[in-house]
Amino acid sequence: MKGKIAQTLRRIKEYQERKKNSNADVNQAEDEMIRCENLVKIYKTDEVEVMALQGLDLVVKRGELMAIIGNSGSGKSTLLNMIGGLAKPSAGKLYVGGKDLFRMSERELVDYKKNTVGFVWQNNARNLFPYLTAQQNVEVPLLLQERQRKRGKNASKEKNHTIDTEKRALELLQLVGMEHKKNNRLSELSGGEQQRIAIAIALSNNPDLLLADEPTGAVDMRTAAMILDLFRKLNTELGLTIVIVTHDPNLANKVSRVVRIRDGKISSEQLMKENIKKQLLEAKTFSDEEIKKQLSDITLSHEEFTVLDRNGRIQLNEDMLKELHLSGNNLKVEMVDGRIVISNPMGG
Repeated sequence: MKGKIAQTLRRIKEYQERKKNSNADVNQAEDEMIRCENLVKIYKTDEVEVMALQGLDLVVKRGELMAIIGNSGSGKSTLLNMIGGLAKPSAGKLYVGGKDLFRMSERELVDYKKNTVGFVWQNNARNLFPYLTAQQNVEVPLLLQERQRKRGKNASKEKNHTIDTEKRALELLQLVGMEHKKNNRLSELSGGEQQRIAIAIALSNNPDLLLADEPTGAVDMRTAAMILDLFRKLNTELGLTIVIVTHDPNLANKVSRVVRIRDGKISSEQLMKENIKKQLLEAKTFSDEEIKKQLSDITLSHEEFTVLDRNGRIQLNEDMLKELHLSGNNLKVEMVDGRIVISNPMGG
């Protein structure tokens, strides 16, 4: 395993050196929020090295609402943590909003997390203080921001521009539809209501990018649909770029783009047809039966594409491999009338 990891890192370094020598370094386009190139992440312990990402490539446009799905251990949460500045890549390139996260200092990463991204976690203990009211929870990051601003270099010039934290907190609660619960503590709020408060907190720094890690993992189907409706509202009205990591394929099928990670690489993408997307954005959800019907219709609205990596490799999903009835790991690949046909060499 160590030999394979070392070989992969060596290939990546050779590739980066060729890019540097040819002066062909890629700059992030203005319409891109996220660009990952040949991204590698290796976790090391005393005895084991685990390659969580293996040369992943991904581009996310500004204003996009997308989901990342994959089995446990596929690397999806690792990717989200690196995009959020919580973990550094082992190799490759990672740009967010024109910033090169790979080259950032620790101080620059702190500023990046404060000013560019907002986080929503599945576990509300990471989002909320149980002994504070909903409004007080939202005011906490606002007060911290105000204190930091006053201690900044330009504090004397900005002393007359104090933020009304109470007013701003109420605006954020109104944005997520929770202003009527402003005086309630966590014990008086449902899981879905707590998650809405968490989203308000994530918006307190006016982020360009919102990252959500399993935001509906602890709620029922109806509440999950309501939370996703809120994400769509924020995406549409604020132009926020939103990336949701989830294991729930039903939730993923309600966004415009779904990226599947398998073994540390992007294996496939699902893109929503525009006419169905428009209907979805205008849809209202009232019952579990209607939700199930929506999800059934939405699944049919996506077209799935297999992703070709920079070395010309593709990953076939398990259902396709089962249909081939392979007895080994050899495949027959041939061009037939301008199409690539993959078949069982034994004719099974």
